[in-house]
Amino acid sequence: MPQGSPRGTYLEVSERLREKIRKGKITEALPSQAALVSEYGVSRSTIERALAALRAEGVIESVQGAGWFVVGTGDRRPLVEKVTDLLRADGVRIGDRFPTEKELCERFGASRTAVRSAIALMEGQGLIGKGAARGREVRALPVGRGTQTA
Repeated sequence: MPQGSPRGTYLEVSERLREKIRKGKITEALPSQAALVSEYGVSRSTIERALAALRAEGVIESVQGAGWFVVGTGDRRPLVEKVTDLLRADGVRIGDRFPTEKELCERFGASRTAVRSAIALMEGQGLIGKGAARGREVRALPVGRGTQTA
């Protein structure tokens, strides 16, 4: 992104994001802040200011633990609930391999920090744990809609 004045750069980023939303290139969840930093070649604080401007206009909203969404769209549940749903899928058994941090980041469009937090919560609940070859494995299957074990 061409560097204009530091004050105006966040406005350029917010305009580009607004245009992507308007054209349907972004329909629900926005890319992670790290992905936006990389895409636009600006600092994290510039991305944060651009997102704050769009939020103030009512275009996007932030959901704790889930990311940024176009207003009125997307799955608003915390990331740990979405990741736990992987254990509810048909055919998942105790001892199965659990996806890597990288796979979860890509699947949910979440930062590595958010994914690590979700994994830590699931490990604390005994749902997943260290498996063979430095990976993680399913240790228990969740019951109901929460993240509690039997």
